[in-house]
Amino acid sequence: MEETTLKEKRDVVQVESVDAEAHSLEEMGYKQELNRNLGMVAILGLSFAIMYSAMASYLTGWLGLVGNWTVTASIVFGGSQLLLAAGTLYHPDYVPTAWQTCLVYWVSLIFVLLINLFFNRTGEPGGPGGTGLRSVAPSSDVDRPPADPSHLEFLNTLCLYWTGAGVIAIVVSLLVKAPSRNSGAYAFGHFDASASGWPVGWSFFIGLLQAAYTQTGYGMVAALCEEVHNPRHEVPRAMVLSVVAAAITGIVYLLPILFVLRDTDELLEIAGAGLQPMPTLYKKVMGTPGGALGLLFIILGIWFFASVGSMTAALRCTWAFSRDGGIPGSKWWRRVNRRFDVPLNALILSTIVCALLGLIYLGSTAAFSAFTNTATICLGCSYAFPVLCSLLRGRKLVRNAPFSLGRFGYAINSVCCVWITFSIVLFCFPTAIPVTPESMNYASVVFAGFSTIAAIWYLVNARKYYKGPVVLQARRESVAAGEIVQQISRQSSDEKA
Repeated sequence: MEETTLKEKRDVVQVESVDAEAHSLEEMGYKQELNRNLGMVAILGLSFAIMYSAMASYLTGWLGLVGNWTVTASIVFGGSQLLLAAGTLYHPDYVPTAWQTCLVYWVSLIFVLLINLFFNRTGEPGGPGGTGLRSVAPSSDVDRPPADPSHLEFLNTLCLYWTGAGVIAIVVSLLVKAPSRNSGAYAFGHFDASASGWPVGWSFFIGLLQAAYTQTGYGMVAALCEEVHNPRHEVPRAMVLSVVAAAITGIVYLLPILFVLRDTDELLEIAGAGLQPMPTLYKKVMGTPGGALGLLFIILGIWFFASVGSMTAALRCTWAFSRDGGIPGSKWWRRVNRRFDVPLNALILSTIVCALLGLIYLGSTAAFSAFTNTATICLGCSYAFPVLCSLLRGRKLVRNAPFSLGRFGYAINSVCCVWITFSIVLFCFPTAIPVTPESMNYASVVFAGFSTIAAIWYLVNARKYYKGPVVLQARRESVAAGEIVQQISRQSSDEKA
């Protein structure tokens, strides 16, 4: 009886509260029309979801940006090591020092900056030099006048022919000049993981880091969508085809090397010293420094295209994220220089960041390797987060996409998220055991550090102005219209059945 009385009292208090709240609305000139069925916890969850959505977008943008910067740094740095390694072909006793490597790295960065600065101009109808980027995009691709190809477009096209012809030239040269060749059983079946110290199976997975590092480049071109005609179809198509092309050229290049591979202990020793082992392998197979230098020249050409392309993607990513207000001083970094038709400030910022990363190599080669390993992790996360959000939302926003995965979309996206999650853990492991301070993989520390700094900056400052990419009402209406059409189609099918 007492419990019933208490319940009745609570109901009376609740009714009085509702009446008071309705009265407050009437005082403001409104009528109570919606049911009050949300509690404090539900409102807290809704508020957190809204805040977390923007924060997740911000972290994704930062991870993508950091990944672009560190990938560019690692590509340019690796090529700088190759340039110095060319000297060892004629002077085997020469060992490049850290400061020499860093100096060549900085000069290479300046060269890449100049290529991106002066080779970006396009000629368009209505302007003497045209502009590669626009502050305000036209309403559709139909409204956009066609632009003449820029020099960068010519370089990117030349890259495809250079890589294809270069790989063929290297393959033929190695197979013809090799004094002896390994058997097919060795090339396809031999696997020696003793140098790593890890079990054979785990060593195989850790060895996937280089392949994953190579393949992460496909998503970096997303920041160039504004400069592509029909980007909704052409950009994803280019991403898929780039993975296929990289896989084919990689296999064609690696198989002959497996057939001519000799003295792996010496090559491992060179790699362990932080140097490039491939020039030594070329010299052993070709028999002369000149022959090795010829093959190395082909690789350096590929490196040149990769360095220019990675910087192009990095500066576009910097510019795009600045346009959303994601970087401190965004108003400065998002400016487009009309004289050179390029986001000059973003280009300078990207170059400076990469140059500063090179300073780490002067203190510790392991620390610099951590940044290059972090590139794979950061880019992987920046790819996985949007895919995961799309999955959790039932892939509604991509249901009517021009480039669709169709009924395989859920399976492909799920495998993508699972693999990237696994690879993040995998690529934080050291490549060899026992672990020393020099061989330790600090990628997890760097990744956690970048993520923590980005999260703190968001909470302290960025949350006040960063809103993330805005989905326009037209896009929402298009998605809604597509759902209505599909619903009508299903109803029609059911009626016919």
